[in-house]
Amino acid sequence: MDTLYQKTCEPCEGGVDPLTRDDFEKYLEQVAKWNVVDNDTKIEREFKFSDFKEALDFVNKTGEIAEEEGHHPDIQMYNWNRVKITLWTHAIGGLSINDFVVASKIDRLK
Repeated sequence: MDTLYQKTCEPCEGGVDPLTRDDFEKYLEQVAKWNVVDNDTKIEREFKFSDFKEALDFVNKTGEIAEEEGHHPDIQMYNWNRVKITLWTHAIGGLSINDFVVASKIDRLK
């Protein structure tokens, strides 16, 4: 299987079905720390850092990945040192390969 972090996101303007669990199960081992949530429509992961600056730097680096890939997660920074990233493909209301590609690239930051 191809390594997700080596892939590039493809634009998704809708018109395709979201991945089912059977479709995306093969990607989960490459993003093993991410949880599938909201009836298999999103993936998310929480990160903990030693201080506020480290968390903020992580958020900024995540933003750079999102801009490079043209695929943008929801990012929540809370409790001064925690960040929760939620990914799904808004145009299709569920998961696409792009979500797993971006998750794998974010994983390489931490």
